[in-house]
Amino acid sequence: MTVALSRTSVTPTPPRVVDTHRTGPSARWTCPALVALAVGVALAALLGPLTGGPIRYHVSVDALNQVIGGDLVAVALVAPVSLFAALLAWRGHPAAPVVALGPAVFAVYTYTQLAIGGDYARYEGNSERFFVLYLAIFVLGSAIALRSWASIKALRFPPMTRRSRRVLGSFVIVVAGFVLVGLHMPTLIDAWRDQPERPEYLADPGVFWVVKLMDLGIVVPTLTAVGVGLVRGADWAHKAAYGALVWFALLGSSVAAMAVVMQVKADPAASTMNTIAFGLFALVGLTVAVRLLRPLLARGFMDMNPSRIDEGTRAAG
Repeated sequence: MTVALSRTSVTPTPPRVVDTHRTGPSARWTCPALVALAVGVALAALLGPLTGGPIRYHVSVDALNQVIGGDLVAVALVAPVSLFAALLAWRGHPAAPVVALGPAVFAVYTYTQLAIGGDYARYEGNSERFFVLYLAIFVLGSAIALRSWASIKALRFPPMTRRSRRVLGSFVIVVAGFVLVGLHMPTLIDAWRDQPERPEYLADPGVFWVVKLMDLGIVVPTLTAVGVGLVRGADWAHKAAYGALVWFALLGSSVAAMAVVMQVKADPAASTMNTIAFGLFALVGLTVAVRLLRPLLARGFMDMNPSRIDEGTRAAG
């Protein structure tokens, strides 16, 4: 007995495209985490000396000027950028982790210093009562930063020309060099003397060493590594530059604001040269960050298929 099998054409069902940025579990917590970070940063700033709030830090009047400058930038820049990153994450925009990395790392850097810095035996204050707030900001910033960096590593960015990489890398290296040689080495050498004379060390030695540890152990090595990586054309540095420059733009603005407040209040540790230098670095940092982010925010990465990436790379070379 012969059985004839008829061929039937079956149209395959196209695979469902899932927007992992919008539906993935990380996106569901990243957006509210960024909102919480913005609220926490703004709250810590508004409760502090910027507005004459209830938070009183165990630091000298001179160090308090730096706190005020940092709080000003936290309210005017860091919190809004964090909310903007939350909006991008909620919309599933792939540029969200690039923008989020800046305020996240800023929060970890800044609120570590505010939580553990200060001379609790020498100066009156009550900042220890707000430790839970600083801890929450630190944990949120750390979690967002780790997740953002993991997401950035999976993204494909617009190509840079060799000249652009070298110019940008050189700028980052110059900033790292200025922070090391121009800002920290003079005060560090003075602190190593038998009888230090610099007022920032004599008035707040605890804050002094915490800042030295974080700047020389985190800021300078990070900027140097990214700068050298860009000059050498490393792929990881190309990606890291986007997040690192957003962070630097925020941090540079904060340091510039500190310098301005110190000048206005005639702080004995104020330096006109440092104020001008950090103002210029902050301005350039903000400009570079905006120029890097503008094409990403305008079209995202959705239309950047591999063929267009290759075409752009060939054109850049």
